[in-house]
Amino acid sequence: MTRLEMLPSSLLRTGCVAAALLFSAQAAAQSVDTAEGVTIATKAMEQCGETVDASTLAEAVEKGRAIALANEEYDAGFGDSEAEMRMILHNRHGETSERELRQMTLENPSLEMGDKSLIVFDRPRDVAGTSMLTFAKILEADDQWMFLPALKRVKRISSKNKSGPFMGSEFAFEDFSSQEFGKYSYRFLREEACPGAEEETCDVVERYPLYENSGYVKQVSWSDRQHRGHMTEFYNRRCDKLKTLTFSDYRQYLDHYWRAHKLRMENHLTGKSTDLLWEEYAFQVGLDEGDFNQNALKRAR
Repeated sequence: MTRLEMLPSSLLRTGCVAAALLFSAQAAAQSVDTAEGVTIATKAMEQCGETVDASTLAEAVEKGRAIALANEEYDAGFGDSEAEMRMILHNRHGETSERELRQMTLENPSLEMGDKSLIVFDRPRDVAGTSMLTFAKILEADDQWMFLPALKRVKRISSKNKSGPFMGSEFAFEDFSSQEFGKYSYRFLREEACPGAEEETCDVVERYPLYENSGYVKQVSWSDRQHRGHMTEFYNRRCDKLKTLTFSDYRQYLDHYWRAHKLRMENHLTGKSTDLLWEEYAFQVGLDEGDFNQNALKRAR
């Protein structure tokens, strides 16, 4: 039985499974092939001073890609979603500040373009109305715009500034873009107990951003057999372990889709961290293209 055949009947009735089928059919054509994956992994490993075992690297690349594809394929077909969350900023002295925001997402079933998302800050007053619109892409820079109420204008985020901090948090602009399968090349590392959930077994996969202006040389991710991410480590261009993102408090929606309700990003170089605490998600609420443009960015209050 394939993972697509495991979709519940409630999803089959909505027709959302078509998106998953389309994703699976396009994946082989869009992904980096094994030879190129070996070249990319070798370059990153040599850059970070790691030993390259050429005899097993091709197999590791293929297995890593298969795991990443299975995770992405499982999550395909959700259509659209919206949720509210709190962002809690922690400085190195233990002081905190809090913001309230909401996010809307529109799935794009094509592998040639990524999902669209809109983030709107509601509180506190000094950031209320600030919003960010993202059109995720694959190998090119994501299109991102911010609406700044104080200036009453929309500002386009530079393609070379995606690694900068988003609204003073430990999340970069590129961290808030959808993590599309085709944005990376992959290498399987090992199996081990999941961080924070030792009763679960995780696949540990290293992935290499294909976008040349990414702030990361590599990321290492832990995902379990239910396709839930548990942790991701981010390494900067100097190969330092820059940040660690952990996922917890998972809940399931539509009898299928898993969403973590707590994300924590810790910056190992600054000692700061940011928590994202999500409220209940709502799926298939009827969002469309008209909810994701620059006019929507201005009126999203």
